[in-house]
Amino acid sequence: MKIELKAKYLQYLNQKKQDEGFTLIELLVVIIIIGILSAIALPSFLNQANKAKESEAKQYTGSMNRAQQAYYLEKQDFVGETTDIGKLGLGIATNTQNYSYVIKGDVGASNNTKAANIGQPAKAASATVRAYVGGVQIGTQAATSEATTLAVLCQGEKAPAANGGTPTGEYGAIGWIAPGAAGAPSCVPGYVDLGK
Repeated sequence: MKIELKAKYLQYLNQKKQDEGFTLIELLVVIIIIGILSAIALPSFLNQANKAKESEAKQYTGSMNRAQQAYYLEKQDFVGETTDIGKLGLGIATNTQNYSYVIKGDVGASNNTKAANIGQPAKAASATVRAYVGGVQIGTQAATSEATTLAVLCQGEKAPAANGGTPTGEYGAIGWIAPGAAGAPSCVPGYVDLGK
């Protein structure tokens, strides 16, 4: 009889464990924890997605700067029009999903002594990615007084959507030096200097 009671009791315990599930409180706690984790992770994920998109413009604009310098060594002129971007030999599209690429040289000059290579966010004032502007110019090295091509790469401090629609990338983002003066082009306020 004792053995039968023990067996029935064990069978009862096993049946009870199988019938058990999660309580409503346990499910709510799990849902709240998942909600908190996603609220923390989502902004970080979105920020990383924008950084990945921006890396395209940073790479292209920097490549345009270097190609402009190489082109100048060969032709004694910078490419001054977007329609001539093929002369740089980069094989990049002037319009992508995230950016439009523009080249602006000296307006009205027979020979371009400076040129801006611009990565403008494709969605203009509502873009969540920052603008990039590269500048190349003939200048004089301060240390050696030698004439050479000088370059700068500027990144907008904020995306246009976060900054009231600016900066979207323009020729005026570069602080150009006077012809023949020592120094290098620089970034104007609203842009961060990333170097060459």
